[in-house]
Amino acid sequence: MDKKVQIVKIGGDIVDNPDLLDQLLGSIAELRHPRILVHGGGILLNSLAKRMSIPVKMVDGRRITDSDTLDLALMVYSGLINTKIVARLQALKCQAVGLSGADGGVVRAIKRPVKSIDYGLVGDITRINADYLILLIQSGFVPVQCALSCDENGQMLNTNADTIAAEISIALAFAYEVQLTYVLDQPGVLANVENPDSLIDKLNIFQYNELKEKNRITGGMLPKLHNGFYALEKDVASVNITNINDISNQSGTLLESDKE
Repeated sequence: MDKKVQIVKIGGDIVDNPDLLDQLLGSIAELRHPRILVHGGGILLNSLAKRMSIPVKMVDGRRITDSDTLDLALMVYSGLINTKIVARLQALKCQAVGLSGADGGVVRAIKRPVKSIDYGLVGDITRINADYLILLIQSGFVPVQCALSCDENGQMLNTNADTIAAEISIALAFAYEVQLTYVLDQPGVLANVENPDSLIDKLNIFQYNELKEKNRITGGMLPKLHNGFYALEKDVASVNITNINDISNQSGTLLESDKE
């Protein structure tokens, strides 16, 4: 068994750009080690929601999901985006299979409890079916997982794709050396979001908390870093945040664990 597996998570900024997506999928197809692709698609979801007069509500990069938004997410994530990605990978001679959380019970969750914020039909992950994913990748498939989970009663739930990528990484860490890669349309974490040359090549949890307190890291970067550091705590071998130019290596911003 190949001892390395790479979990590659892409967001709406890439999904919504055909040129970037084609370049990324070409790189995925060329990788020789087992890999799993996890995608969001929030930009397209937001666009369609506005066209359909469905309110878009976000808190710290996380979506509040009512029933109309969930139905739209099912159509956009597991239908439109996931199927197109799988078809493009197949055209590149890459045997891909599309997954939502319901397929093979791969991402089980419960509805997030209401605390200070009611996120609606959003799932908190309780279990990843690692055996199913291992079966797929050992059979030569590239699983393409969208940002949806499912509870034990068959209720679909919107679930942050950054979290899904981290939880899949954690679930496979017992069997593989796991590299978790968050891919953006920027080179990594920037000290100054206005300056693309201000890349932070290595980032630890203390630096992250300091930048967050100063509002230098906000929005969609928050769940990536939160989940990335959590994955390192749970024995994922490496986590990096990078652009599409070199996903095979630990380029961009490499997160550093504070474990001894």
